[in-house]
Amino acid sequence: MGLFARTGISRLNVAPNGAAGMRAAATGLLVLMAAVFLVARVFEHTHPAWGFVKAFAEAAMVGGLADWFAVTALFRHPLGLPIPHTAIIPRNKDRIGDTLALFLRDNFLTPTVVARRMYRVDVAAAAGRFLANPDVTGEGRLRQGASRLAADILDALDQERLGGMVKQAIAQRLDALKVGPILGQALDAAMKEGRHLPLQEGIINWAGQTLAANEHLIREMVHERAGAILRWTGLDENVADAIIKGLHKLLFDMADDPDHPLRVRVNEAFVNLAFDLQHDKDMQAKVDRWKGEIIKNPAMQRWIDGLWEQARRGLLKAARDPDAALAGKLGEALRHLGMTLQQDAALRETINRFARRTAVGATATYGDGLVRLVSDTVRGWDAETITGRLENAVGRDLQYIRVNGTLVGGLVGLIIHTADIWI
Repeated sequence: MGLFARTGISRLNVAPNGAAGMRAAATGLLVLMAAVFLVARVFEHTHPAWGFVKAFAEAAMVGGLADWFAVTALFRHPLGLPIPHTAIIPRNKDRIGDTLALFLRDNFLTPTVVARRMYRVDVAAAAGRFLANPDVTGEGRLRQGASRLAADILDALDQERLGGMVKQAIAQRLDALKVGPILGQALDAAMKEGRHLPLQEGIINWAGQTLAANEHLIREMVHERAGAILRWTGLDENVADAIIKGLHKLLFDMADDPDHPLRVRVNEAFVNLAFDLQHDKDMQAKVDRWKGEIIKNPAMQRWIDGLWEQARRGLLKAARDPDAALAGKLGEALRHLGMTLQQDAALRETINRFARRTAVGATATYGDGLVRLVSDTVRGWDAETITGRLENAVGRDLQYIRVNGTLVGGLVGLIIHTADIWI
């Protein structure tokens, strides 16, 4: 692979036909001047005008040859001869790479330069315009291209490894989460706002319904544990009825009286539980153990697997069809965010400040690495490839130098010949 094919900079590969055509034109002009010189030398004695032609052609040959030598010496040894200070670019390839890297570092990749340039870039306003109206000329194609790229990248990644990383990250976050204090604060807030009362009433109603549906079990239990005399006299039925009626009355009283002593005791238990969850290390450790057991449970692992798959399918669907994804509430929220970014100067300044700090921080952290990357990349290029590609890139202008040198040399020779005759 050639130089720019390996580095991805294919745009610098200017059409070589243009450079080759100019090279042929410059060489043809030099040959033409040589032919004119020979003709003028033959007919010089026939008319004084041929002297001017000869002077022009002779000086043009000298100028053309000198510029041919200079241009050729940049890229190779003229005529293959190892003349000192020729083949400048191949011999100094590494130094050119180091110089280019230093130029990038000193002029582009220093925190001061990046900060100064970033002050003139309104990142927030540009993002706001894009989000508010993503379908304007060019930006729709940009969104489509970015979406396809994101979808291709997401689809090409190793799903087992990526999914494992995501699921492991979720599990680690859940494992690191201190559940006890969170539950304690939630329970404490619910108690203070009275949100636990519907739960209490629901439990009481459930207990009443459960008791009504299972009265026969209480009767059977009393009958089995009663003595023979109670069973013989039928008093076991009376005892069972008394127990059932007492339980029903207790539940009815609790349901009708919010200040029932038993409900007060339950509330006190909830308060103590909320306090222990927030401040008792033993209780927190016990909750963490329960949490760990839940996370390790196969059912929980399957839920995490399904969560990742749903997220992945959603991302792929949104990436492959960004118009559909942006047509719903997500798109409306993004457009609203874009309008806000355009209208809220304080928010724009905050985002731009963050962007500047991010760019400056990235430059300070990775600038030297990028500089070394440029230097090492140029060092890795072979001399023949870099010579050919650079010559093709700037070849037309270099051949114009040869043409100009030929013509300017001829004019100078003409002037000198004229001055010599007049003087």
